[in-house]
Amino acid sequence: MRIRRPRLPRTRAGQRRLVQAVMAVCVLALLPVTWLYASTADRLRTVADAPAAQVAVVFGAGLWNGEPSPYLANRLDAAAALYRAGRVKVVLVTGDNSREDYDEPDAMRAYLSRHGVPAGRVVRDYAGFDTWDSCVRARKIFGVERAVLISQGFHIRRAVALCEAAGVTSYGVGVAEKHDVTWYYGGTREVFAAGKAVLDAVFRPDPQFLGPKEPGIARALAAPGRGPR
Repeated sequence: MRIRRPRLPRTRAGQRRLVQAVMAVCVLALLPVTWLYASTADRLRTVADAPAAQVAVVFGAGLWNGEPSPYLANRLDAAAALYRAGRVKVVLVTGDNSREDYDEPDAMRAYLSRHGVPAGRVVRDYAGFDTWDSCVRARKIFGVERAVLISQGFHIRRAVALCEAAGVTSYGVGVAEKHDVTWYYGGTREVFAAGKAVLDAVFRPDPQFLGPKEPGIARALAAPGRGPR
């Protein structure tokens, strides 16, 4: 069976319609990215000028041999710096614990404890399977109303936009990274993830796991210790 290759239009009118169709597809594909940039333009900060908030949220980014990957370690370093500076009081670490031999939240908590954040100030969300799930659970399960979000620069806009859509007043700290293969992959992936982000923000589906409310944030905030200055 021979497969016919598509033929380009031969007339000028047909070629013009083809170009217009391609341009329309490109515009539609870039609309979600445009929304992310427009909706978060005034919400991005650095560790040095991040606003005071009771809670910092760190999104999981993979483990290497049970330890945070370099990208995740850089996110956690930024959270530890914010805590030491007194800008945040509690760190919510949200990641994947879908199987027994893979536990991002516990690894993140252990890393923070080694870098100056008391274990009692780190609250774990074991069902942060994607950014939307993490944001919804932060609001509905952990009761977070305002937070500083920490991720890499290519991801932080989507995180801020989705947490805002989930009801969390958010500011984002984008951690800088060298432009390696992982960075380029992450940036490319965000172009496609932006489309899903728009759908999540519009339809607001429940996360994969919701469950009962957790008192971890409230307990950590009620405990004596350092808070935002």
